[in-house]
Amino acid sequence: MTSRLEILGAIYSGIPKDAGITRIEFEGPEIAVYVKNPNFLTNGGDIIKKIAKEIKKRIVVKADKSVRKDEKEAIEIIKNIVPKEAEITDIKFDEDLGEVLIKAKKPGLVIGKGGLIQQRIFLETFWKPEIIREPPIKSKTIENVITHIYNETEYRAKILKTFGDRIHREVLFKDRYVRITALGAFQEIGRSAILVETPESRVLLDTGVNPSVNFGERMFPKLDIDQLRLEDLDAVVITHAHLDHCGMVPYLFKYGYEGPVYTTPPTRDVMALMQLDLLDVAEKDGRPLPYSAKEVRKELLHTITLDYEEVTDIAPDIRLTFYNAGHILGSAMVHLHIGEGTHNIVYTGDFKYAKTRLLDRATSEFPKVDTLIMETTYGAQEQTNREESEKQLIDIINNTINRGGKVLIPVLAVGRGQEMMLVINNALKNKLIPEVPVYVTGLFDEVTAIHTAYPEWLSREVRDAILYRDENPFVSDQFKRIEGYREDIAQGEPSIILATSGMLNGGPAVEFFKAMAPDSKNSIVFVSYQAEGTLGRKVRDGAKEVQIIGRDGRVENIQINMEVKVVDGFSGHSDRRQLLKFLHDLTPKPKNIILDHGEYNSMMTFKRLIDNPKEKERLGIKGANIYTPAILDSLRVV
Repeated sequence: MTSRLEILGAIYSGIPKDAGITRIEFEGPEIAVYVKNPNFLTNGGDIIKKIAKEIKKRIVVKADKSVRKDEKEAIEIIKNIVPKEAEITDIKFDEDLGEVLIKAKKPGLVIGKGGLIQQRIFLETFWKPEIIREPPIKSKTIENVITHIYNETEYRAKILKTFGDRIHREVLFKDRYVRITALGAFQEIGRSAILVETPESRVLLDTGVNPSVNFGERMFPKLDIDQLRLEDLDAVVITHAHLDHCGMVPYLFKYGYEGPVYTTPPTRDVMALMQLDLLDVAEKDGRPLPYSAKEVRKELLHTITLDYEEVTDIAPDIRLTFYNAGHILGSAMVHLHIGEGTHNIVYTGDFKYAKTRLLDRATSEFPKVDTLIMETTYGAQEQTNREESEKQLIDIINNTINRGGKVLIPVLAVGRGQEMMLVINNALKNKLIPEVPVYVTGLFDEVTAIHTAYPEWLSREVRDAILYRDENPFVSDQFKRIEGYREDIAQGEPSIILATSGMLNGGPAVEFFKAMAPDSKNSIVFVSYQAEGTLGRKVRDGAKEVQIIGRDGRVENIQINMEVKVVDGFSGHSDRRQLLKFLHDLTPKPKNIILDHGEYNSMMTFKRLIDNPKEKERLGIKGANIYTPAILDSLRVV
């Protein structure tokens, strides 16, 4: 690995003296070079790329504080440079890191062709521009996240330097080993957590809660093992914003973690929203809180966001790259490059190896793969294809509306809710279903607002519609946004109701279910996974009566006369065929395959399938070892 002295030597010798370097800071995974004359970039823009390639590090050039324009003057320059059509809505300055945040309704016009306007802003103001989208649906979450980060710029600058010193420390140990320990979501679903260890580093992949458990040790990952000392943990890497993968990250900060959290930009925002909602639900239900909003706020200041395929050092001997997982907005597969090619791990997290209306298909090509850690949620099951699933849903809606009933679709706040909006919007547009009100309620309405801030992360069709045709399906007039549960809608005219939570374990979906279940004219349609132990699983499996504990503590007996339907083809998880296709297409082939995130029977069924010699040969994994570890099992892969 490149030493600090080698890094500094390459920068000082590679950048011309007239740039006027005043200091070099290790700011998290980036190396920031502060100069008095940023204009050297106009004649030598390739210099930085050349040095970065040579030392294999991320380098950014920033202007020294002494030469930056006054904030008022900088605002005027920015407004003069950027076309009015960009519709700038806010400008914030980070004096400690030398950055200016520009929020605009059309950020592409702030960036300019080939980044020319963005570069011009830097060269005329000497503030490094960071550009984000003003979403068409106002998002309180994004507003609060950005405001919080820019209110704490001094703290953030300080911790980034601490991270930088830790990431770029000298490699001490010559012994080589890589050990993977299962802390959660092995031979089960929920509380995902994996510890990856080398002689130099410790990295935690995901830190979730179990959504089907309200109390007890099975609710949380095994975070109390000896080798997981928070003071020695180099990084936490989060694949996506579902609580079973991110719900316990603030808990780490509560008990002393002071390091970075790596996510994609959409995951950061949705993750914070989901964690705060977890606290809100737990408080209303009278359950103990694992952490407070204070730890969520600290987590945000420690979060470093990365785009797909952006290679980044996260420890002295580990590089991280995110790849599209196709599961929910911002979901990522994790690629860890350990040592100088010692070992390469791909952790799929939750992934969808098929295109959906919302997202493009997950990636299957990586630079190197030695060990694959792969989810098996539907390892024993095949889902209905997308076209047939949409037809099934449309038929259910039409049959229900025609008999004067209402359709309740419980949706996961992130992913399935937005997918249902796209499917229903398309059906209404093409007159495949009657024009009845479509009510949108619960947490997923705010999550949808966050989706509108990140169209670049959506499927090509949705992205093109929003960016190039100014057609945003999420803001269609067909959708009626309401607050929580409304009795007049539950008892009213035929309609479609999209409500959280998707497993009926809280939220307005439960209240609508209680009111609508006794009426045989109504329907409930499950379009996402129903975990063991949840109310949704009981209803899906045919219960005719269920008991629900109300907020007042009283038990209610609910008769289920409504039609119960399951349309499984909308899942954000890969089914058995898609899992097999992913393994077949995976390039290059791994030496080890570790199965996780599947109920025991599902996982073992899939293991038997792919461990068959003929199937191994067909998939191209003839020599691969297949593992199905249990919680607390460790596997040394090097």
